[in-house]
Amino acid sequence: MRYDVAIVGAGMAGASLAAAIGDAARVVMIEGEAHPGYHSTGRSAAFWSESYGGPAVQPLTTASGPMLAAGGFLAPRGELHIADASGLPALTAFAAEFAKTGVKLNPVDRAAMAAMVPRLRPGWNHGLMEPSCQDIDVAALHAAALRTARVAGATTLCDAAVASIARDATGWRIKTRAGVVTADLLVNAAGAWAGAIAAMAGATRIAIKPYRRTIVQLAVDPPPPPDLPLVIDAAGSFYFKAEAGGRLWLSPHDETPVAPQDVAPEEIDVAVAIDRLERVVDWRVLRRERAWAGLRSFSPDRAPVYGFDARAPGFFWCAGQGGFGIQTAPAAAAMAAALLLGRSPPEPVASIDPARYAPGRFA
Repeated sequence: MRYDVAIVGAGMAGASLAAAIGDAARVVMIEGEAHPGYHSTGRSAAFWSESYGGPAVQPLTTASGPMLAAGGFLAPRGELHIADASGLPALTAFAAEFAKTGVKLNPVDRAAMAAMVPRLRPGWNHGLMEPSCQDIDVAALHAAALRTARVAGATTLCDAAVASIARDATGWRIKTRAGVVTADLLVNAAGAWAGAIAAMAGATRIAIKPYRRTIVQLAVDPPPPPDLPLVIDAAGSFYFKAEAGGRLWLSPHDETPVAPQDVAPEEIDVAVAIDRLERVVDWRVLRRERAWAGLRSFSPDRAPVYGFDARAPGFFWCAGQGGFGIQTAPAAAAMAAALLLGRSPPEPVASIDPARYAPGRFA
């Protein structure tokens, strides 16, 4: 199995990049699970927020917005950043952080917040509305990327966990559970396993660390209004949004360091999430319907890593997307494809400096 480019990982990052380069190279995606998108991609909270991830991530998110909208993957939502007295400094700092980015953050008073969030408890008096926030149809977006890659000729190997990687005069030799793959270029889009793939390839040891994030689906009384915005604590202790059928998706905004694995929610994190919700709104939790957890993997400076590795010729990073890899996927793939193929970046990302995300910053 000989290819121009081997991409380790067929989640959102790997699939989006394969779709972007499939017209110019023989591509294979090497996926360790039985089907692509099993871990982080399949467990997303599914929103597009320009502010999420901070100013370093925002240019990729903003550039992705029109591309996501053109594909029909977005639906209106809105985002309300709220704070009580203890969280007001964080809300103020958040507003200052984005003051020069072009992201609209409109101050809202207590009355406006209470109109958007029924039975909002006393004390939550400070808010910023981010009107551009939208929901993402993650499954459709990922399926579209896989389909585009397949039509362009890309191959996907599933149940193909990587066992070893070596480089010789002919290129990369990747031993997987599904057989040996050889390729001229190797792309590390392995998510939580990116550090292990880099170590096998002798690339720069960038500490891509996975963290567990919990989400629980609840039935509550009264049911959340369908137009409820994404409500997120400025101090970073919770977020929640309405889902179909009057359900609520709630997260305690947890970041628990874990080894790369198939994570499951911890009961304590679910209990913490519900407790925090009840401190914000006077809603009765009728039942917990389901809960899940996913992995969010960050580089040391919490910005993603895209580009060739100086220590390992032909090794390309596409990792460290944290919890914002889906909302940045179109722009990140366009930028990464231009770097990988030596092309000029297309217009949506032409103004984004790829050096900000280069692996050399950790050399």
